[in-house]
Amino acid sequence: MEPHAGTAGPLTDVAALARALAGPAPPVLLDVRWRLGGPPGIESYLAGHLPGAVFADLDTDLAAEPGPAGRHPLPEPAAFQAAMRRAGVSDRRPVVVYDDADATSAARAWWLLRYFGHGDCRVLDGGFRAWRAAGGQMATGDSAARAAGDFTARPGHMPVLDADGAAGLARRGVLLDARARERYRGETEPIDPVAGHIPGAISAPTAGNVAPDGRLLPAAGLRARFAALGVGADGDARPVAAYCGSGVTAAHEVLALEIAGVAASLYAGSWSNWVADPARPVATGPDPG
Repeated sequence: MEPHAGTAGPLTDVAALARALAGPAPPVLLDVRWRLGGPPGIESYLAGHLPGAVFADLDTDLAAEPGPAGRHPLPEPAAFQAAMRRAGVSDRRPVVVYDDADATSAARAWWLLRYFGHGDCRVLDGGFRAWRAAGGQMATGDSAARAAGDFTARPGHMPVLDADGAAGLARRGVLLDARARERYRGETEPIDPVAGHIPGAISAPTAGNVAPDGRLLPAAGLRARFAALGVGADGDARPVAAYCGSGVTAAHEVLALEIAGVAASLYAGSWSNWVADPARPVATGPDPG
């Protein structure tokens, strides 16, 4: 399945997806719509989804139970493998993931499939909104007939950091904080018990990766955005990583960085893991420097 014209390989667009679905080897479709604080994405899925799509729940299929490791820890390989097999995912069949529009939750599914070794997973650029706007066919209810897949979860195919790794990278590389700026500055924290950011991190809200219509910026636009944040500018080869509140929107940052041609690590536990240890330092205020 060809990538969206003008973007890099992690994305596909509505026209390319429609052609692939009509072809002899259609991709598996995963609907991963989700909103922090609800309502549950399954409600949106049942009301209308791409034909043949299977719902994957971010809180249960794409994460382990919350705890000291964070609000959305990485799932255990066996659990993720079982969830993907139930959804029909196989090792040699392409997968396309989508959410409402901006890829915030779709990027989590994309990153996990890549991390666990799936070689052909893409994000639908513009998501469900773009499909509906283009007049794409819709299905309702949970009517997708699916055969179990044979996907085998093999962790380690995408770089991850723990808290110590994130702290070290903030000193020697570029650690991007994907949350809203007011959370980074410590002015508000609606979810986690402590406000602020990891010392040395740079504020880079994921909203800056997305155009008003919900599609990601083209590769050139993303390269310019990240260069302004100190990533890859003038041949700078320092390592790059991203974190957010619980590791979900940070996956979106990693996706955008990949489109821009930059490999980045994910601090999977993110802020919710960082503040679980009161001994870890917390910074507040605007970007350093």
